[in-house]
Amino acid sequence: MNNIKILWVDDEIDLLKPHILFLEKKNYDVTTCNNGQDAIDLFKENAYDVVFLDENMPGLSGLETLSEMKEFKSSTPVIMITKSEEEYIMEEAIGSKIADYLIKPVNPNQILLSLKKNLDHSRLISEKTTLDYQKEFRKIAMEMSMINSFEEWAEFYKKLVYWEIELENIEDQNLIQILESQKSEANLQFGKFIERNYEDWFDEKADKPILSHKLFGELVAPEIRKKEKPILFIVIDNLRYDQWKAFESIVYNHYKPEKEVNYYSILPTATQYARNAIFSGMLPAEMEKKLPQYWKNDTDEGGKNLHEADFLNEQLKRLGLNIKSEYYKITNLRDGKKLVDNFKACKNNDLTTIVYNFVDMLSHAKTEMDVVKELASNDKAYRSLTLSWFKNSPLLEIIQMAQQMGFKLVITTDHGTINCKNPSKVIGDKNTSLNLRYKTGRSLTYEDKDVYAVKDPKKIGLPSINMTSSFIFAKSDFFLAYVNNFNHYVSYYRNTYQHGGISLEEMIIPCIVLNPK
Repeated sequence: MNNIKILWVDDEIDLLKPHILFLEKKNYDVTTCNNGQDAIDLFKENAYDVVFLDENMPGLSGLETLSEMKEFKSSTPVIMITKSEEEYIMEEAIGSKIADYLIKPVNPNQILLSLKKNLDHSRLISEKTTLDYQKEFRKIAMEMSMINSFEEWAEFYKKLVYWEIELENIEDQNLIQILESQKSEANLQFGKFIERNYEDWFDEKADKPILSHKLFGELVAPEIRKKEKPILFIVIDNLRYDQWKAFESIVYNHYKPEKEVNYYSILPTATQYARNAIFSGMLPAEMEKKLPQYWKNDTDEGGKNLHEADFLNEQLKRLGLNIKSEYYKITNLRDGKKLVDNFKACKNNDLTTIVYNFVDMLSHAKTEMDVVKELASNDKAYRSLTLSWFKNSPLLEIIQMAQQMGFKLVITTDHGTINCKNPSKVIGDKNTSLNLRYKTGRSLTYEDKDVYAVKDPKKIGLPSINMTSSFIFAKSDFFLAYVNNFNHYVSYYRNTYQHGGISLEEMIIPCIVLNPK
């Protein structure tokens, strides 16, 4: 703290001598000045850590001085001090990005608190966060050993994500590693929970979470039936709960949340299964049986998600919703900008559905491109990259327009992803599916402990490609690598984001209903 340099600007600076002596006794280095122009000159010639600036001065006002200082060096925190409590002055000062706002007469402890808040902020938060997590650590471990329901797992996962985001900016890497080990243990236990309970969820009378095929009917259709506002239904492909938390505050600038539900993706947690289930309102086995013209199995040629709009129209009919509905799929920037340009035409729709594929493309790009691997090398970086995309995407523009047009908003996803770190050997014939987190085919050989194996796919609502076909789903952070090309798979796919299997990140995913502000 010996090196902290303060510039204090006030036309009555002599009256503040006691405050300055107080700060100097605490080893702050205070330079004083009684007018705006001299303050600007000093500011340009010296490196100050913080500026105290009187708002009401003859000559250059505090706000005018502030403007010139920010233009020269915007990163230096400026604390505005004023006699006035008029709201417009406060708003103007805050709009000019001041660090704090104090009203005269100020006392020395107010000054000290403001300094600590602005100069020691990161260290104090880091210390408090560290202390809080240390207190919570044992509680988290105890809770994990007692979880026995899908509701408890959803709440527990939310708690892990909360601490992951809280700890991401602290310098203590040991704590971050401890949390990582807790996440790994949680996924191990969650895999066992799914193995024990997942099949039971397909009994009509079972106590079960909302699953992919029930999402639209239970959370979107009721909003349509209210007929209060047009509905904008956005499905951001591959969006994990922690990625949603990274940019939710930006959405909340325009919308206020009414309901947040963490629902469960069906297995496989892969687009052709989970997203088609959302739009059809059916499990994959039902889609294959009732709408074979739209459904494709893993071994079939052609795109697996080409008929989402058709599936949605069939579901709307089945639900008795005779409404004006439009569906858009955005797979590149050009499509996104085009929808922004034409979005006002959606004002007469009862339901506008948008599938936005950016996060899915990002996870695949991380596998294929070294530069993206570096930009999204871990979960923290992955969240940061998602936030950067969202802030600059046409999707945010669409959400802003929807708010202005009075749309109610429902944001969700089809499944999440997990950073795969450990290979697990698998053997299959040439018709075995290619996904790294699940396999379906005949005569599969695998490591029992690493997967959840389903011998009769129909028990969990999945089609059987052949009479003897089975499914296996990788648990925790395993990825399935063929024995005959094992080293290639390991070097190419380790530390990449994949989906299709069983993990908290892939299966427990958000759906948020929001009203325009």
